[in-house]
Amino acid sequence: MPTGSPFSCILWDVDGTLVDASDGILRRLSITLTHFGLPAPTRAELVHWIGPPLYESFQHHAGMTPAGATEAVTFYRTLGRADGYTTGAKLYPGVAGLVADLAAAGIPQGTASSKPEVQVVALMEHFGLTEHMTAITGATLDEKTLATKADIVAEALRRMQAAGADISRPVLIGDRHHDVDGGMANGVPVIFVRWGFSWPHEADGAQAVVDDAAALRALLLVGPEGD
Repeated sequence: MPTGSPFSCILWDVDGTLVDASDGILRRLSITLTHFGLPAPTRAELVHWIGPPLYESFQHHAGMTPAGATEAVTFYRTLGRADGYTTGAKLYPGVAGLVADLAAAGIPQGTASSKPEVQVVALMEHFGLTEHMTAITGATLDEKTLATKADIVAEALRRMQAAGADISRPVLIGDRHHDVDGGMANGVPVIFVRWGFSWPHEADGAQAVVDDAAALRALLLVGPEGD
């Protein structure tokens, strides 16, 4: 039986799904919040920050005004540009091989990340995943023009289709509740991965939940390399 997939295309969240960038995020958040006279987050508190748009997080978790959050995001992005966005980042175990095998099986893949697109591009290039992606989609730098997960998923699907991918049976792989919400808003089922930064209840509404790349592989690939 030829290797294939029950899905016509696959969208990947990035932070907490493909890439663990927590070391760099914690460093930049600590510098940014200290700069604005606020307490730095602990590593345990990163679960609140990684995933949702930073513009929202600076307001919800640091008590900033919208104007203050805009200023904080700008400062944070300056730090990111200085370190190339990839400092301290690493891939989660097994995901690089899975992405490569999906590409070899002819399954179109793309990103649908709330991370600014310039950072997503840098990470995909850094880890050698760009060649496997039909389209790379992320948020706009201001995290306002293209920011909600629903809008990002919609834009990712539009770009995938424009590149010739079949988007009739898509799936989104993610690790936060906003991935589930963004997928549902576009009629896209979500496979929730537990190796990212989430609380247990955030998987509510997902089509499936997996604990490791092997379990995810079994859902995405069928045939000799999968089921």
